[in-house]
Amino acid sequence: MSTKSRGGGDNFLRSVISRNLALLLCFISFCAGMFFTNRMWIVPHHRTMLESEACNPELKIDNHEPNNSGGQISTTEHVMQTLDSKISSLEVKLAAARAEHQSLSSADISSANSKRKYFMVIGINTAFSSRKRRDSLRSTWMPQGEKRRKLEEEKGIVIRFMIGHSSTAGGILDKAIEAEEKAHGDFLRLDHIEGYLELSAKTKTYFTTAVDLWDAEFYVKVDDDVHVNLGTLAAILAGHRMKPRVYIGCMKSGPVLFQKGVKYHEPEYWKFGEPGNRYFRHATGQLYAISKDLASYISINRHLLHKYANEDVSLGAWFIGLDVEHVDERSLCCGTVRDCEWKAQMGKVCAASFDWSCSGICRSVDRMMGVHDRCGEDENALWSANFL
Repeated sequence: MSTKSRGGGDNFLRSVISRNLALLLCFISFCAGMFFTNRMWIVPHHRTMLESEACNPELKIDNHEPNNSGGQISTTEHVMQTLDSKISSLEVKLAAARAEHQSLSSADISSANSKRKYFMVIGINTAFSSRKRRDSLRSTWMPQGEKRRKLEEEKGIVIRFMIGHSSTAGGILDKAIEAEEKAHGDFLRLDHIEGYLELSAKTKTYFTTAVDLWDAEFYVKVDDDVHVNLGTLAAILAGHRMKPRVYIGCMKSGPVLFQKGVKYHEPEYWKFGEPGNRYFRHATGQLYAISKDLASYISINRHLLHKYANEDVSLGAWFIGLDVEHVDERSLCCGTVRDCEWKAQMGKVCAASFDWSCSGICRSVDRMMGVHDRCGEDENALWSANFL
């Protein structure tokens, strides 16, 4: 009996707990339902208001920041106004830049049209180690200071030592040239790295630079161990000034040296035929002159022109396929000292003198003054002549 009675009490207790739990769950469910029901009603309404404001600018003006007229302005319009202001500012700057560019272009054209005309530009090929050679020319046939400026202004003759840069930019070699330039002001610095095997590239760079700086009828290249009579040289060139494409020098045709290790070895000897063949005719490298059209041709096509081992061969090769008149002028390669002295006594002054055995005047630093005294022209030959 006692067992049966205990079982009935337990059942009654379970029944009570179940009803209470059910009521609690119902209450929680009801609260949750009310919460989510209110959420569903509030969120769409808030979203609708936002969408309405976004689509209706006038509504936003009434509900946000005031504008200059006392109303309200939206953030979007504020950003748009800022962008409009920046665009307007950029347009003004762009217009100013265009005007400045047009002004500079007009100035460049005007400057080009009024560019000084020169008769000839002489580039003297020199090296870092040739200070004494340069001084020997400055003390003989190359006018200095006021005379050199007068030569440019009155005779249209420009003379510069042409030299590039060392492989170490700003090194002691470059600084030495800069100091020498401050003292004399007679250098033409080239965008070129100096080196004996780079003479063809240097020649190309010289003509390119010279044409860009000076508008001349002739462009001359000469070595720094050659004696030159400027008046005689100018008179010779003046006789060819009506020829548009003229190449003047002592024309030669030497053998193509294919043996390795010898001086003037030509690595591309096979392009000139069988071993033992000779080069085409070209001016010897001690001194030659070309007309403006040919110098301009080199400048324009400098990236396409092939460089051979020897500078004078390279120049001759650049003109092979062109309609160019080759002038073999023997006055540009007189010997020293008896040859040029004898000719000067005969009234046939040489334009340039050097020794073939040395490819220049042998021991030029010591002998340049003697050659100048015995083979030099009268000073009036230069200053009394009219080349312009």
